Amino acid sequence: MDHGAKIAGKTRTDFMLDAACEKAEELLLDRTLFVVDTERFERFQQLLDAPVNRDAFDRLMSRKAPWD
Repeated sequence: MDHGAKIAGKTRTDFMLDAACEKAEELLLDRTLFVVDTERFERFQQLLDAPVNRDAFDRLMSRKAPWD
């Protein structure tokens, strides 16, 4: 682990945090079913139905995806 951190130019802590985040992202991206309560689902539907903020959308689409 220390060798990997050194090669990456990171501290051991940063290296381990990055590895943990990558694993969490991988796990979430592999999920196909998300269970939420009624309140959160209704909020989700409201967000889907809301008009698109074009500036925010353009900023989002210009960001690099975490898996790239």
